[in-house]
Amino acid sequence: MESWLSKQSAFLLLFFIKFLVFVELPVSLCAYDWYSSCSNNRFNCGKITNVGYPFWGDARPDACGHPDLKLNCAKDITTIEIKGLTYRVLAVNESTKILKIARDDYWDGICSPRLENTSLDHDLFDYGPGYLNITLEYGCLIPGLSTCAINGFTNTGVIVQIGAQGPGLCTASVVFPVAILNLDNGTRENLELIEAAIKGGFDVKWKEETAACSACTESKGVCGYDVISKNRTICYCPDQRYGSTCPSSPTGSPQVPPTETEPSRKLNRRLVVVIGIPTGTVVGIVVLSLVIICNVKRGHLSSKSTAWWKRYANNYHFNAHEKIIANFGSMAPKRYTYSDLKKLTKSFKDKVGEGGFGVVYKGKLPDGRIVAVKVLSKSKDNGEEFINEVASISRTSHVNIVSLLGFCCERSRRALIYEFVTNGSLDGFIYDKGTLDIANCHLENKTMFQIAIGIARGLEYLHSGCRTRILHLDIKPHNILLDKNFCPKISDFGLAKMCKTRDQSVVSMMGTRGTIGYIAPEVFSRTFGGVSHKSDVYSYGMLVLEMVGGRKDIEGGISGTSEKYFPHGIYKKLEQDEILGNSEVTRDEEDIVKKMIIVSLWCIQTNPLDRPSIGKVIEMLEGSTPQSLQFPPKPFLNSPPRPPIDSSTTSLSM
Repeated sequence: MESWLSKQSAFLLLFFIKFLVFVELPVSLCAYDWYSSCSNNRFNCGKITNVGYPFWGDARPDACGHPDLKLNCAKDITTIEIKGLTYRVLAVNESTKILKIARDDYWDGICSPRLENTSLDHDLFDYGPGYLNITLEYGCLIPGLSTCAINGFTNTGVIVQIGAQGPGLCTASVVFPVAILNLDNGTRENLELIEAAIKGGFDVKWKEETAACSACTESKGVCGYDVISKNRTICYCPDQRYGSTCPSSPTGSPQVPPTETEPSRKLNRRLVVVIGIPTGTVVGIVVLSLVIICNVKRGHLSSKSTAWWKRYANNYHFNAHEKIIANFGSMAPKRYTYSDLKKLTKSFKDKVGEGGFGVVYKGKLPDGRIVAVKVLSKSKDNGEEFINEVASISRTSHVNIVSLLGFCCERSRRALIYEFVTNGSLDGFIYDKGTLDIANCHLENKTMFQIAIGIARGLEYLHSGCRTRILHLDIKPHNILLDKNFCPKISDFGLAKMCKTRDQSVVSMMGTRGTIGYIAPEVFSRTFGGVSHKSDVYSYGMLVLEMVGGRKDIEGGISGTSEKYFPHGIYKKLEQDEILGNSEVTRDEEDIVKKMIIVSLWCIQTNPLDRPSIGKVIEMLEGSTPQSLQFPPKPFLNSPPRPPIDSSTTSLSM
């Protein structure tokens, strides 16, 4: 009986909260004079004055603007927070819907402790016209414009690049949009000009639609935001009603607020709203609280009802995943329980890898096969990446795609079981561990060439060999595994996108996915085109360039600042026909390296239309000589050529 009562209390609490939110609060909202509050309280702070909808903050109530468009005021400085970064608001133009903003953490100089790229919430903002991305590269081993403390070391150069680029051989990089009007030919070499360009800010255009607000103001209302549903513009009216527009007055009769001569029933009704409902609410909460307290003291609510609610919450996403897995049908890999995983790995004894995704353990199946068990950490995405990886890779079967042998989906515990690949990932053969240099590729040229061919064949299978086209969208050395014969296998499909059909080439995608340094420009900004199989081609080109560029004889002799970094340094060596300076290298090996570089430079062209398909890449690598291949244009990393200073540009998104 007591257990039943505790569960009924929980149900009663849920019902009561829903009643307050969906019934009483809207009525209370009607009673408050939001019309006067929003019309009389515009945002004012320092040089930013008379700002109205869709913004709120300071003395302007939250119901007068979009929940995520709060302006803050401190010491006459206006700021706004976007995706966790604070920006100074330099100007607001309500007619053009343009904000001019600048990074607050870089206001006093370029040595910010927070090395994060500038990024927007694209549900709220788009980049405005007339800007260009620049990149500050930190922790460089050559002198730069300045020195900043990076990871405790102060003697590290800071270099400025034009365009949105990765860190290259530096420790880190930060991308900034800056107004083109704040740049000139000498800006890149002058620290004061760079800092001034960053402080000059850039324009963003807010997306909050204005049609509803225009209709409201035309009906003599004031625009606000629905604080209950949080998803629509609302119109506050002089008579304290609200909706999409205010009601029209009879012809020749202007709208006037209610007067004291109106029937007393209106006053009584308002008294009921203002006094009766809050009073009833308080009484109801007190009574309900007493019931819950009694149950807590008896130990029922805390032990049984709480457990019931936890089971309900955990089941929600679990059941959703179960439905997706059921759709795999016969294509689904074998499913294991968590206790099975403990047996396979001898209680997770042999750890062979670790990363942001979780931990990889070595295990052994009952039939004797050695496997890698990837136990995923508890993420914030409710398992979407896990389901995405199972869905993508379960549809594949190719020698250059890692084999998924099984999975575990048991409440919050999720794991993937792969074939064990002996030689680990490709990055172990490119990078010198413990240094910033890509200085020693431990692979022979012919082996490196075969690895490049194998990766390309794996991508060709994903793009055209499956029943549905799969875009990997995270091709990088860490996600290429090498077996005992150095046969490459593409792994980690957590960010993959599946096209609806094999013929579909462009996919829709919210936000940016991938790894800095390998992401194609169109993944940052749809200005360059849609995300497609050509996005994987770009990442492939950067990967192969890194394989080749990791060799000491390629890197040696490159001088200057910008030429020190991929791929401009390699392009310069190619132009000068100085790819290999080692006399012990055969002509065949030299041709292999030249061919890989030429093809890779075509792969990383800024315009996706200028890149070859992955099938064409294989054809160029296998059937051509370096002399027969057309010489590629010099690439601009994640950025088109710099336009004239006095021209308008197409926006670049990060």
